[in-house]
Amino acid sequence: SEIKRVQQELQDLQRDPPAQCSAGPKCIICVQGDSPYQGGVFFLTIHFPTDYPFKPPKVAFTTKIYHPNINSNGSICLDILRSQWSPALTVSKVLLSICSLLCDPNPDDPLVPDIAHIYKNDKDKYNKLAKEWTQKYAM
Repeated sequence: SEIKRVQQELQDLQRDPPAQCSAGPKCIICVQGDSPYQGGVFFLTIHFPTDYPFKPPKVAFTTKIYHPNINSNGSICLDILRSQWSPALTVSKVLLSICSLLCDPNPDDPLVPDIAHIYKNDKDKYNKLAKEWTQKYAM
């Protein structure tokens, strides 16, 4: 039934994707709105564990991104992908949470302390670097 649910969720996503996202085993987030990632197209992979939805899916960026909560392997530090996961959450909700993490980083729970430090102490430098990476890797 886990497999049924995954197939159902992916079908729902393809039929009715949340704005700016499309999904398959690969997901795409196109960032709009006011952030240094604006205009970027970011690819992610989603792997469902065998005990999904009781365990969260493993979601990772395959596009490089400059962000305090996403490391160079594409791992994402997001509470709902870890301790705050609930079987009621769907891939669609996860993608929307990732979208909001892009626009609103959480430097107090960083995966990349260096970037979090720049984010907190030199926002202009952070925005500039994040924009440069977006132009280089996501456009």
